[in-house]
Amino acid sequence: MRVFNFSAGPAVLPEDVLRIAAGEMLDWHGSGMSVMEMSHRGKEFIGIAQAAEADLRTLLAIPSNYKVLFLQGGAIGENAIVPMNLMHGREVADYVHTGEWSKKSIKEAKKYGRVNIAASSEEQGFTCVPDRASWRLTPDAAYVHICSNETIGGVEYPWTPDTGDVPLVADMSSQILSRVIDVAKYGVIYGGAQKNIGPAGLTIVIVRDDLLDRALPITPSAFHWKEQAAADSMLNTPPTYAIYIAGLVFRWLLALGGVAAIEQRNISKAKLLYDCLDASDFYSNPVRREHRSRMNVPFTLPDPALDAPFLRGAADRGMVQLKGHRAVGGMRASIYNAMPVAGVEALVAYMKDFERAQR
Repeated sequence: MRVFNFSAGPAVLPEDVLRIAAGEMLDWHGSGMSVMEMSHRGKEFIGIAQAAEADLRTLLAIPSNYKVLFLQGGAIGENAIVPMNLMHGREVADYVHTGEWSKKSIKEAKKYGRVNIAASSEEQGFTCVPDRASWRLTPDAAYVHICSNETIGGVEYPWTPDTGDVPLVADMSSQILSRVIDVAKYGVIYGGAQKNIGPAGLTIVIVRDDLLDRALPITPSAFHWKEQAAADSMLNTPPTYAIYIAGLVFRWLLALGGVAAIEQRNISKAKLLYDCLDASDFYSNPVRREHRSRMNVPFTLPDPALDAPFLRGAADRGMVQLKGHRAVGGMRASIYNAMPVAGVEALVAYMKDFERAQR
């Protein structure tokens, strides 16, 4: 029996996608091979990669002057790869600090140049996005970096910041494909695949053409966006099976009606869960309402001693991976695109039952 998996990543995948992958495991489309066995330079896999890119471009309406790269290293790797590719000839990069993943990005960037913390919500306990008017940006910065959805703290940007002529760079690992965005407002979008796209091991990078000549001389070829773009992401062996699964997820999304359609589903799922939290004095969520994440919903119980019994009861009902990150404790329900409405309904019903049992 499949469970409702609320993991923050690697996360739930659409069951339809898993069934297709299972059916094609030994023989992809009459090739006599699994995708895992294919040469990344063979016509079969090149066709898979090209279709995946085309479908991603359709889903996000990616303009033609942007390159789409299928890379390795995850978002943490990309935290270092971003400054390596954008800091040449520039002294400072601006970062907005909204939680644990912003903190990791800042740590890596400091290895390659000077970092200006343009704004921070640390004084507010990382429970909100700093008001745009409070940002102190550097006029000639290499870029402005944000984490558009903090997976651990459950804080999400409800708007796209205007950074003028300075490129906006966004870590969208836990938000990409969950809501409609205007790619043209960003210089670079990147994210690990293991939340809304596919299995761990694949990193998506969407980069505007004019930013491909800013890499530091020390940038390794495998992480050099311009070199990878020229090689169609195949300068080295890419994560082939992860790209294949991502392509199936893109097709699944298109069949549902695209990003606009899944966004409406995500709004409904998040409302179910937040309405339950707001109606209760037993559970609490610390995030400012207008900055609450649709993807990651942290919440706490009135006594940490109740955490273990809550998790055991959830597991008994087929709901797993609800334990909050060690940095914040409590619970966290990650309700990515592939989490069905039925999963959130089951969680809400259990939360109400658990609360009544404690009265």
